[in-house]
Amino acid sequence: MLAAGGNATSKDTREALTTLCETYWYPLYAFLRARGHSAADAEDLTQAFFARLLEKHTLRHADPGRGRFRSFLLASLTHFATNEHDKDDAKKRGGGIPALSLEFERAEGRFQREPATDETPEKVFDRRWALTLLDCVLARLRKEMIQGDKGSQFEQLKTYLVGDQPQLSYALSARALGMSEGATRVAVHRLRKRYRDLVRDEIMQTVSSPEEIEGELKHLWSSVGIRTNA
Repeated sequence: MLAAGGNATSKDTREALTTLCETYWYPLYAFLRARGHSAADAEDLTQAFFARLLEKHTLRHADPGRGRFRSFLLASLTHFATNEHDKDDAKKRGGGIPALSLEFERAEGRFQREPATDETPEKVFDRRWALTLLDCVLARLRKEMIQGDKGSQFEQLKTYLVGDQPQLSYALSARALGMSEGATRVAVHRLRKRYRDLVRDEIMQTVSSPEEIEGELKHLWSSVGIRTNA
């Protein structure tokens, strides 16, 4: 939201907001499904909600003191979905605003595969949001490593990225990579550092101020049940 909350009429701001919407739409769609909306209604509401967000420049009215893009979107969507006028607008898929590129067919299949839970839709939304963010970070890190001709190293060492205990021994990874164990430990340390940096950078795009990053970081790890110093 730091990138998307500036001059709402600028091309860069609109592109930043569009990117955020296209990245984090699935948790919102699944939230609507969990709240009892049909797949078709959830699809229409999600598209129309984002169209309204882009059309009305809603982020200009977001209170920076109330924080995170995650919380702002969920509260706004909840209000949008309960407003009868907005439901009518949803049938128009945004009233002429170009639809975002959202893969709803794949999303519905994903939603149906998710295990049943007694958790509130809000709590599940937070976990889905966190997992989406971490998937984005992992994709960014993989791309960087491939560009640095270290794609195979990334695939071997990504298991060490989170948690206190590695799932593989350093000796086994070193053997697989043709490296010494010491060099493997150094590579893991560097990979973890870059991963942490990218997590913070991704979070920075979804908060109103840098001061909120630490709190959102703690919430992220808590949402996915990871104990880590990252």
